[in-house]
Amino acid sequence: MRIKTISFKSRYWKPDTDFTTKIIEAVSHRLEEGDMIVVSEKALSTACSNIVNESIFKPSSLAFFLSSFWVRKVWAGPLGWATGLRKKTLENLRTYPVLEGASHKQVTLKYAGFLQSLRHYSEGGIDASNLPYSYVSLPLKKPWVIADKIRNAVTAATGKTVTVLIVDGDTTYSWRNIHLAPRKVSTPGLIHIGGFTTFVVGRLLGLKERQTPVALSGQAMNPDRALWYARLYHKLCGGGAGRTVWSMSTNMDTTFTGVTWEMLEAVDHYPLSIIRIIEN
Repeated sequence: MRIKTISFKSRYWKPDTDFTTKIIEAVSHRLEEGDMIVVSEKALSTACSNIVNESIFKPSSLAFFLSSFWVRKVWAGPLGWATGLRKKTLENLRTYPVLEGASHKQVTLKYAGFLQSLRHYSEGGIDASNLPYSYVSLPLKKPWVIADKIRNAVTAATGKTVTVLIVDGDTTYSWRNIHLAPRKVSTPGLIHIGGFTTFVVGRLLGLKERQTPVALSGQAMNPDRALWYARLYHKLCGGGAGRTVWSMSTNMDTTFTGVTWEMLEAVDHYPLSIIRIIEN
């Protein structure tokens, strides 16, 4: 078995983008029967206007505690060292912005809950990278519905039977046939024990790390295969303006909240790929 991949460069998918049409326009001339279309959850959430402006949230005392002591002292200290965070990540966490970080933690408390907010990033699938100003994207509420919508639209437009996989860049940790997802997802075989617990256990035990397939529509597959495809897509899609708010602000030579829509539109984005299995 051999695999062929085709990634598609696209203009930035701003809110209210007709992503179904964009996907059909991109893949229609390259698609073959049985292909898999893999799409970024972040791109879909942004296109669906599933984003919130953190600057309008008033942080609570708990949010300030999380952004100051918990992130700056615990994550940037013993917990970060124990879970093997990179030196650069630890440096970033030591200078975590207290006020903006508190607004972010208030959003995660509201939309993801306390236990998810104990994480130092991607709390419950909430993501600030590749978004302007103080916006963050929320996880799709029913990603399996969107996956079905894309698959049906592509098949209707092209006559090709395809599988659609939606991928989140956050990490699932695996040991043999046990797969611990960072949040509850619809992909069969992935279990959830809490985002904070999943990250700490996965890192402490050195479990296998792969990106998370949050929804699958079309051909059934075992979870290990879905995770393998999610990891492959993550390697193909690049980081856009930056995989973290730190790298994004550095790449754009601005502050955390200084990135604009225009800056993001000037960067190459790869929100979807085709993965094709070629039988020997």
